[in-house]
Amino acid sequence: MDVCEVFFWTATINDWKPLLSDETCKQIIIDSLLYLKERKLIHILAYVIMPNHIHLIWKLNDYNSKELPSSSFTKFTGH
Repeated sequence: MDVCEVFFWTATINDWKPLLSDETCKQIIIDSLLYLKERKLIHILAYVIMPNHIHLIWKLNDYNSKELPSSSFTKFTGH
């Protein structure tokens, strides 16, 4: 994965637990994506949030310090 390319990307929850059925957890995902978008690190073309995974079609515009925005996203939302 590299910057300036469009990717189809999926992240799944460990053991396929339906954690994203909860609206609060969905909002964490959305807020994290908005944060990266507002900093112009990503461009979101499409997304879907399922109960136990998410799909994104996005473009990574730039690094977030030393890491890819996708790494920042999974690190933040995983905690």
